[in-house]
Amino acid sequence: MHARFRPGKVSLLTLTALAIAIGTAQAETKHSTQSAAEATYQSAPSTVDSANLVMTPGAPDMTVEEFEQAKQIFFERCAGCHGVLRKGATGKPLTPDVTQPKGSQYLKTLISYGTAAGMPNWGTSGELSEQQIDIMARYIQHEPPTPPEWGMPEMKNSWKVLVAPEQRPSKQMNKYNLKNVFGVTLRDSGEVALIDGDSKEIINIVKTGYAVHISRPSSSGRYLFTIGRDAKIDMIDLWMEKPDRVAEIKIGLEARSVETSKYKGFEDKYAIAGSYWPPQYVIMDGNTLEPLKIVSTRGMTVDTQEYHPEPRVAAIVASHEKPEFIVNVKETGKILMVNYEDIDNLSVTEAPAARFLHDGGWDSTHRYFMTAANQSNKVAVLDSKEGKITAMVDVGKIPHPGRGANFVDPEFGPVWMTGHLGDETFSLIGTDPSGHPQQAWQVVRTLKGQGGGNLFVKTHPESKHIYADTALNPLEAISQSVAVWRVDQLDQPYQVLPIAEWADLGEGPKRVVQPEYNQAGDEVWFSVWNGKEQKSAIVVVDDKTLKLKKVIKDERLITPTGKFNMYNTMHDIY
Repeated sequence: MHARFRPGKVSLLTLTALAIAIGTAQAETKHSTQSAAEATYQSAPSTVDSANLVMTPGAPDMTVEEFEQAKQIFFERCAGCHGVLRKGATGKPLTPDVTQPKGSQYLKTLISYGTAAGMPNWGTSGELSEQQIDIMARYIQHEPPTPPEWGMPEMKNSWKVLVAPEQRPSKQMNKYNLKNVFGVTLRDSGEVALIDGDSKEIINIVKTGYAVHISRPSSSGRYLFTIGRDAKIDMIDLWMEKPDRVAEIKIGLEARSVETSKYKGFEDKYAIAGSYWPPQYVIMDGNTLEPLKIVSTRGMTVDTQEYHPEPRVAAIVASHEKPEFIVNVKETGKILMVNYEDIDNLSVTEAPAARFLHDGGWDSTHRYFMTAANQSNKVAVLDSKEGKITAMVDVGKIPHPGRGANFVDPEFGPVWMTGHLGDETFSLIGTDPSGHPQQAWQVVRTLKGQGGGNLFVKTHPESKHIYADTALNPLEAISQSVAVWRVDQLDQPYQVLPIAEWADLGEGPKRVVQPEYNQAGDEVWFSVWNGKEQKSAIVVVDDKTLKLKKVIKDERLITPTGKFNMYNTMHDIY
């Protein structure tokens, strides 16, 4: 017998009492090691979670079990774009005033087939079953439950130094070329594969947080920091004979960004991470991950000056000009320059950009931070030396550059390139105010690719090519291949590389995602991201010939997505 949400018919007290009874019995056997706050957000049964159940008038019935399942799916698949409170950012708002008028059938169709604007086709790709899609269509018509806060006590409780600094190696104890090691996210297994870029062999599979979003090496290149979508940070010592974790901490309940201090005199001194929930960032000790300073990002938006309860921290980069971290606050549209010279008396400079700030990277000089305000269809240009916005550039629909791509356009000089989730275009923005002042901070050229759903573009100073994926396009032929342009022939059509076909994996969605160069710039690595129960692979392309060079297959490579070459990431080469 299943308890159901019957809006207007069943009392919240009755529902809560039932859920508590169910949750208490299950929690004793399955979730005894989780904190109440962590269990709540991860949809584990708990009394805290049950008290947060919400019945929404006008919404379809749901069982308690369905609600719990839907919360987990939403966290894993949807919250990143639509927000924990479902108010929208990269994705549209999914609050009941928006979803209920659409109705369950419309919502099921949308979830199943996706859109060319970047909404994944969760059903036709096989990643969600018909039953799960039905549950999600009903779930998003209810008010979203609000997760608990996560402050210093919770952080300190989760913080572990697994190997103390004084017990770590005093020199590199392995023979790997650490500059050409790749950190590869194994999304659904909650791991990172460390792969030797020279031999293409797996060095180690390291257990990390769930769905690591990025991996960032320390300024010295000794440590690798990973952050999962579950806000767990793991610190990996690459000097160990077999590189592995030496510290960990959970800085919230959902997160995307981590970075380390790079300015002269502060190398490896601090690490910073920003969370999606709670909306805040934390500065940590760079050798141990001890949390030192937490700062909330809740506040007013840059446009209407209205209070926003969920201004999530998106991209964070370390300035090359000053001892500062540059922090994107998504929903309020503010770029924060956080000076870490004196973290007890923290100095923060606020630059107004536009909503909703997401990802970005440096121009080729490492002075200007180019960052997407994706639902505003703009790229903000921040002068990190002067500490202010230089320009707001209109681009295509929903820009999503990753870190972007820097190269010299044969006609317009140095440019930085972004693709878009919402259309097939790629915008090239001039970045040379001294040598090409007429072209600076405007779109000088627009390229057309295979279709909407681009996530990453990439090039390298030693390469003559630019690569672009279209991983979120609902058409298989597009999501399973990449477009390639020659830098010196941008007026010519792109070439299509059938990456998934080269991987030869058999059935599955096989989305091709995130081109990443090796240190030398003569190879490009692609993830062929398949279903969790299906075979995935890394495909290596010879950049000189655009021919297949190597397919890395291993049963441990479960849902590979992001890849980060240590040297290129450490030196902001893209």
